[in-house]
Amino acid sequence: MLDQSVFWAALWGVVANCGALLPSRDHHWRFAYALIAMGLPILVWVWWQHGWLLALVILVAAMSILRWPVIFLTRWARRQIGI
Repeated sequence: MLDQSVFWAALWGVVANCGALLPSRDHHWRFAYALIAMGLPILVWVWWQHGWLLALVILVAAMSILRWPVIFLTRWARRQIGI
């Protein structure tokens, strides 16, 4: 039987993929911010109930969906430390 945290994580993924199909004037950045705000508590919930391994799998899946915020965050972090 599916646990609630895994169900909500899967639903988050479906909503993220369906939202990517919609047209957007700001290239989906507001939608990405909303997904991040909703996804972080779900990720913590999965980690709390199932441990770090499943949470890591879900984090990698979320990072593949939200790749541009991750790329920009990585670029910003590299500039901050001077690499």
